Formats: sequence, C-alpha cells, structure tokens
Amino acid sequence: MKTAQVPQRSAAAQPPTSGLRPAGRGAPSPFRRKLSHQVRAYAFLIGGLICFALFSWYPAIRAVIIAFQKYTPGSAPEWVGTANFTQVFHDPEFGAAWRNTLTFTGIALLIGFAVPFVMALILNELRHAKSFFRVVVYLPVMIPPVVSSLLWKWFYDPGAGLANEALSTLHLPTSNWTNSTSTALISLVIVATWANMGGTVLIYLAALQGIPGELYEAAELDGAGILQRVRHVTIPQTRFIILMLMLLQIIATMQVFTEPFVITGGGPENSTVTILYLIYKYAFLYNDFGGACALSVMLLVLLSLFSALYLRFTRTDD
Repeated sequence: MKTAQVPQRSAAAQPPTSGLRPAGRGAPSPFRRKLSHQVRAYAFLIGGLICFALFSWYPAIRAVIIAFQKYTPGSAPEWVGTANFTQVFHDPEFGAAWRNTLTFTGIALLIGFAVPFVMALILNELRHAKSFFRVVVYLPVMIPPVVSSLLWKWFYDPGAGLANEALSTLHLPTSNWTNSTSTALISLVIVATWANMGGTVLIYLAALQGIPGELYEAAELDGAGILQRVRHVTIPQTRFIILMLMLLQIIATMQVFTEPFVITGGGPENSTVTILYLIYKYAFLYNDFGGACALSVMLLVLLSLFSALYLRFTRTDD
C-alpha cells in the first residue's frame, strides 16, 4: 500500500523569517527627515550664531540699556532715564555733527551716485583691456581705509601736497583743502567716493551687461542717440539696482568715521565732526559711555528706517 507523499516546499517558497522590520519601525516620516536636516543645518550654523550673539546682538542690546544709565569706567551703573539724551541734545556739537553728517550724505549721494554709474557705462562700452580697467577701478577698495586716508592727507597737504603742487604747475590757484571750513567736508567726500566706488561700479557693470542687446538695437533703429539710449533703456532697466545701491550708500555714508578721524580730526572749527566721530569723543575722550550710547541709539533709529526701506524694496513675494 502506497503512502501519500506530502509535497515539500522549496526554499524559495518558504516565508521569510529574517529581515522583517519590527512593527512600528517603518520608513521615517517626512517630518522626521525634515527635522533631522534642520538639526544638522543648525549644528553647522551654531558657531556663527554664537559669534553674532556675542559680538553683535549682545553689544547692541547692552548699548540700548547703557543709553538710559550713567555709566563711567570704574563706577557702578546708575539709572538716569532720558537724562543722557537731554544732555547730548543740548551739546553744541550735537547740531553740528548731525548737520555735517547729513550734508556729507547728501554730497556723497550726488557724487557717489553719478560717478560710479558713468564709470560703469564707460567700462561697458570698452572693447579692449576691459579686465585691466576693472582691476584699476576696484583697486582702491582693496587698500585699507586708514592707509588710503593717510595717502589723501598727504595729497591735501597745503604745503607740499601733490594737489597744490599740480595746481601750481598748471598756474592755477591753490586751496587749503582740509584746512578750510568751506572745502574740508567736500574734500572728505572725494576721499570716501574714491575709496568705495569700485564695488558699486562692478555692480552697475553687471547690471548693464544683463540688459538685452535687442533693446539698444531697437533704440538705434528709432534714431536714439547715446543720451537717449541711457535715459530710455539703461536707466529703466537698472532702476531697481540704482535704488538699492542708493539706499545702501545712504546707510554707509551716515556712518562715516575714518576720514574725519584720520584726516581732519573733526576740524577745522567742527566743520567735519560727524555723528560717529562725536560718539567716539563721548566714549573715549569724555569717558561718558551713557552719552555715547544715547547718540548711538539715535543713529540706530534713523538707520533702521532706511534698512526697513531696503528690506521692503528687496522683498520678493512668493
């Protein structure tokens, strides 16, 4: 009598007994993957965040607090409310400092706005040695600000300075430059414009090279001259860049310090004292850190308004 044969399962048909994931251990959810990526990103950023917290945010917050305190080295801080603001407001140099700062910003905006734009137009039209002239224009930016200020101080020297020597050679009247109240401030504007226009020229140049050539060709076919092409094609196509650089230049020139400090020392007759230079005097000459911080808060509020405008115009809607 034959016994029934029980069919044997092949190894391939056997149900897997290993490699199974335990219940509840499936693939990580999108939220967990996103959280893991963010944790790693912040781990890389934590060094920079610590530096910002220690050297930017904490000093700024501390300065706002000291603005309402009587704070001198070696003594305990004393809360005085708005007394520091009242004190600096009645300082005779306060009005001169704000007037000089606003005048410096206005003149620098006129010169520093027109000169870099014209330089960029010229460089954009060059056909040969364009890279060389870009380096030449950008070279002053690579010179340390104190070094360039010292060079210009010698250049403006009324005795053996290069400026008056050149004017004498050409039989033209010389000038006292930084030793005269009528020419000192504009002389510093020239220094600041020369030292900082290189970066602005390159930004304008990049914007000009992004303008489609078809627009210029169409303008030429319509009989537009150079000035008309600049007015109706170049300026409308670069108006956003022009506005952004104008706001950034206002913010930068309101904080001018190196040129008055190195070249004129705020003189003659306080004609070149700026807000930042007055802050320096309160802190390091008068040892009045409360007054210095009060001035800093005033400048902070004004610059915050321009910064808000900058953020508003650079914001892109999703």
